[in-house]
Amino acid sequence: MAFKKEDVIIIEPKEIFVGKKDAPVTLMEFGEYENEDCAKANEVVKQLLEEYEGKIRFNFRHFPLTMVHQRSMKASEAAVAAGQEGKFWEMHNILFNNKRTLGTTSLKLHSKEAGVNNKKFLDDLVNGIFGWQVQDDLKEGISRGVKELPAFFINDEPFSGKPTFANLSAAIDQALKKSKKKNLVRQRA
Repeated sequence: MAFKKEDVIIIEPKEIFVGKKDAPVTLMEFGEYENEDCAKANEVVKQLLEEYEGKIRFNFRHFPLTMVHQRSMKASEAAVAAGQEGKFWEMHNILFNNKRTLGTTSLKLHSKEAGVNNKKFLDDLVNGIFGWQVQDDLKEGISRGVKELPAFFINDEPFSGKPTFANLSAAIDQALKKSKKKNLVRQRA
């Protein structure tokens, strides 16, 4: 008798958002967990989510710069692994708060703090189970022209400039205005 291999469905990073599902503006960031500028941008994103509650949704995509930060790849994989249990954002914030301690053993401890219950978390991490998802993000970032981090996109349009609260707010306001115009045109049609 043959055994049927169980299909495992992996929740991809591109499917994990925080914010209102049908928000008119989608903010996407390509970043990594060891990068100081990405950590600063994470705090700005938290403010934006509060300020624009219901109007924006946020998606974080992984772009580990492994030549500079050797632990960034495994940290990204750990975030994807936590996402499988609905704990992506908890892990995401813990990783930024602990960007100096991202070794494999530390990642296991961080996962417990995030509320991840997977007994095979460490095995999955060591075996690179979620490496493909991180690689897919990396490839997409490259195809979108990401060269330095953090890299933001607002409604799929590249954001240029320093990712400060003021700069990102101005860009989000512009995107909200465009969104309102499109809705008015649709309503008239």
